[in-house]
Amino acid sequence: MKALLICGSPNEKGCTYTALAEIEKTLCKNGIETEIYQIGKKPISGCMACKACYKLGKCAINDNVNAIAARLDEFDAIVIGSPVYYAAANGTLTAFLDRLFYSAGRKMAGKVGAAIVSCRRGGASAAFDQLNKYFGISNMVVATSQYWNQVHGNTAEEVVQDGEGMQTMRSLGENIAWLLRLIECGKQNGIEPPKYDEAKIRTNFIR
Repeated sequence: MKALLICGSPNEKGCTYTALAEIEKTLCKNGIETEIYQIGKKPISGCMACKACYKLGKCAINDNVNAIAARLDEFDAIVIGSPVYYAAANGTLTAFLDRLFYSAGRKMAGKVGAAIVSCRRGGASAAFDQLNKYFGISNMVVATSQYWNQVHGNTAEEVVQDGEGMQTMRSLGENIAWLLRLIECGKQNGIEPPKYDEAKIRTNFIR
């Protein structure tokens, strides 16, 4: 079992990374293989709504979004971490996720999903809600914790001092590992995954 932790901060080893690293330690302790993917500082184009991915099977913009999409079958859990900017997730991360989930959302079904946010003071709940929307539209199993998944601090050192926040990250890691073991146990005992309608029904309210 393997988890992909996506760090949406442009800063390496900063606040968001520190929170994800705490989750990673807990996952590793539970025998879950992990990989942290850093979004970085390079610009990432947003979705152009060209719908070329319907025909190509991948995004028409060939960058790291496609590189991660091609590897999604390797991962059983996706953890998304973002700094909070203007009570929302980082714009670069949002562009990355919009294209990843739009072009490869069919690969997300059945995976465990979790979001975490890092903020100096306020806006955490709004950004947390925003990130959870990606899981809720993709037939994913959402992992929760003992509190909303947030840490507070202006530096990595301050985040470590947020005792409740770091404990929330550890509890989240435990819950992700537990869910992964349950899903794996189900597979080994012949429990079939959900079967969905072949064609999606889309209702437009304005005719």
